[in-house]
Amino acid sequence: MISLEFLITSLIVVLIPGTGVIYTVSTGLVAGRRAGLFAALGCTLGIVPHLLATVLGLAALLHSSALAFQALKYAGVAYLFYVAWATWRDRSAFAVEAGQVARSSASAVVIKAFLLNILNPKLTIFFLAFLPQFVAPGAARPLLQLFALSGVFMAMTFVVFVAYGLLAHAFRHAVIESPRVQAWLRRGFAAAFVGLGANLAWSEK
Repeated sequence: MISLEFLITSLIVVLIPGTGVIYTVSTGLVAGRRAGLFAALGCTLGIVPHLLATVLGLAALLHSSALAFQALKYAGVAYLFYVAWATWRDRSAFAVEAGQVARSSASAVVIKAFLLNILNPKLTIFFLAFLPQFVAPGAARPLLQLFALSGVFMAMTFVVFVAYGLLAHAFRHAVIESPRVQAWLRRGFAAAFVGLGANLAWSEK
């Protein structure tokens, strides 16, 4: 049921840098390894509503309703621009200690990452076109297959995003020692979020 083709395709999709990857990497750099883990968790959880919409057939309504698609799309655009603005305004230095992420901070990271993915209508459309291709024709229990494929995709997403976060954490000390690098990274992340928001705003269904 879980083919090699599905695993390879999913891995390529997950590895492509996007909103979730950028947020996980920036969080890993700014707040450390533990925060990067929470960011990866939030991004993975943000996939759940899109997968459920696909499995339950709600994505078809979103795909056919231009108004629903546009409303969700521009909510995502607004949130991406907000994240870019907040990143640009943050002038605090990156913390030297890995430390422990406070309970409130951890939940804030998870919620922020969750919102970044849930406010992306393209994700729902993507799964609508992606998952059904790997359901065996004439399968006795296609719904079960869809849930299994979804579970594998989410597990792969979490593992890859955690790896991105850990990689970012590994470079933290080099970043911390250079205020100039910090400033350019902050600007780069802000510009990346603006670019993602603009791309979403100009995209069509």
